[in-house]
Amino acid sequence: MQLRGEPAHPEIYDLPWGVPLEEWSAEHLVGVPCGISRHVVRFVRFDGDILALKEIGQWSAEREYQLLRSLEHARVPSVHPMGIVDGRLDADGTPLETVLVTRHLEFSLPYRDLFSQTLRPETAVRLLDALAVLLVRLHLAGFWWGDCSLSNTLFRRDAGSFSAYLVDAETTERHAPLSDGLRNHDLAMARTSIIGELMDLQAGELLDSDLDPIETGDIIVARYEALWSALTEPELVRSGERYRVDARIRRLNDLGFDVAELEVLAVRGGDHVQIQPKVVDAGHHTRRLLRLTGLDVEENQARRLLNDLDSYRSVMGKSREPEEIVAYDWMAEVFQPVARTVPKELRGKLALAEIFHEVLEHRWFLSEEAGQDVGIGRAARSYVDKVLRHKPDERAVIAPLT
Repeated sequence: MQLRGEPAHPEIYDLPWGVPLEEWSAEHLVGVPCGISRHVVRFVRFDGDILALKEIGQWSAEREYQLLRSLEHARVPSVHPMGIVDGRLDADGTPLETVLVTRHLEFSLPYRDLFSQTLRPETAVRLLDALAVLLVRLHLAGFWWGDCSLSNTLFRRDAGSFSAYLVDAETTERHAPLSDGLRNHDLAMARTSIIGELMDLQAGELLDSDLDPIETGDIIVARYEALWSALTEPELVRSGERYRVDARIRRLNDLGFDVAELEVLAVRGGDHVQIQPKVVDAGHHTRRLLRLTGLDVEENQARRLLNDLDSYRSVMGKSREPEEIVAYDWMAEVFQPVARTVPKELRGKLALAEIFHEVLEHRWFLSEEAGQDVGIGRAARSYVDKVLRHKPDERAVIAPLT
């Protein structure tokens, strides 16, 4: 018997590997919510760590293990692969199937457990939103799922919404790039599978009576297409229309994506803007802005400033220059001039990063009214005279310690 993969708990060797998983006794197992699987799946616990064991053919186990590693490397939400157990023999020397070992996703639930709690229709839609986001991220990374369904997904509650994780990569394939045909095939399969799964819940009286399975299945198609369009459709930006690039970034931020880079390709009559999304971890913006500029601000302020920095980098044709050099130029040509526009007597109104953020907001409104980019200098002067000067002084609002 061989256990290949990352180092695991030593106790895993003491499990009864010479017995088929379906015959394991309860003393070795732990019960956790799990979905329907075509394979035998069991769960074991070691020092608070729960491992999922799936009995599957050797070739399939090897392939799925490598695919899960690739998904993790591509930052697609999925279960973590731990290793493969093969070379198993029973007491008579008969070969047993290979076992794929993954780490169970803590605080996750399969869709049946969520729907059995009688989800309200709007909550069920958020569940499908999470699955649509997962499918889009999978396709952006060049993966074709091949079996997209609620059954092959785990969900985590996320501040009133849900996050979706891929749990079964057995049919997944990686393509570079993924064709529209494969994307549409995945989406059609997802719709069919979801409708069937919801009809099954409906037959078991686990589905809210206001939820129509077919209409609900159509929702994921609409959500996916809207998100895919917002993330990938090129946009023609003419000279002097930088505010339209900012608008594109805003739409992506509203969808929960942060912009990692803007690729600007020159075409006749304007610039062809292709935006590549990247979801980043908490505190990422603060750390990145501090590294590039020395500005230490709040996370949302940092994200807003970095969005403007990235927009400046693309529009000024500096996409190929080192990020640190572009950040220096942005500080000298954009941020510091705005800071110098604020008179000394008004600097106690708001933190400087917040003032810059509001100048960007003001610039947006002015550009929308004018139908063209009014420029950061004009926006800053207008903001100081028409907005900042009439704000209360925040230093005066905060009472001194007594």
